[in-house]
Amino acid sequence: MTDSSSRFEAEVLPCLDAAYSLARWLVRDDHVAEDVVQDAYLRAFRYFGSFRGGDAKPWLLGIVRNVCYSWFVQQKRAAEFECDLEDADAPTLDGHERAQTPETLLLQKLERAQVTAAISGLPVAFREVLVLREIEELSYEEIARALDIPKGTVMSRLSRARRLLYDALRESR
Repeated sequence: MTDSSSRFEAEVLPCLDAAYSLARWLVRDDHVAEDVVQDAYLRAFRYFGSFRGGDAKPWLLGIVRNVCYSWFVQQKRAAEFECDLEDADAPTLDGHERAQTPETLLLQKLERAQVTAAISGLPVAFREVLVLREIEELSYEEIARALDIPKGTVMSRLSRARRLLYDALRESR
C-alpha cells in the first residue's frame, strides 16, 4: 500500500457515515445515496493529491454534495422531490434515551417522521446546511468549505432553514 493510499484510508474513510448521511438527505433514496458515496469516494481518491490537509470531512462532504448535484442534473430532478413519510430507515434525529414502552416508541416514530418530513420539505440549499450543521455537527467554517460559499451565507441559510423547519413543524402540530 502506498503512502498516499494509507493516508487516504486514515483521513477519508472514517467519514463514510457522514458522507452517506448527507447523500441520503439530499437525494432521498438509499440506493442512489450508496452510488453517490461510491462515486464521491472514487473522485476523492483520484484527487487526494489536491487535498491540502486539515480535516478531510468538509473536503469529502463537498465532493459528495457536488456528486449529488451532478446526479440531480443527470436525472433532471433539480426541482424539489417528494417526501416519503413512511421511511422507516430515516436517519435518527435525537440521541436521547426514553423509556421503551409501545406508546413512547410510537410517539418517537411519529415525531421522527414529522421532523424528517419537515427537513425533506426544505429547499436543497437550506436542507444541506441544516444537515451539515445539526446532524453532521460541522462548524460554520467547515460548512463554508464543503459548500464553497462564504461563512455569512452559511449563517443566513442556516437561520432561514431553522425558521422554515420551525414553521413546518408548528403547522404539522
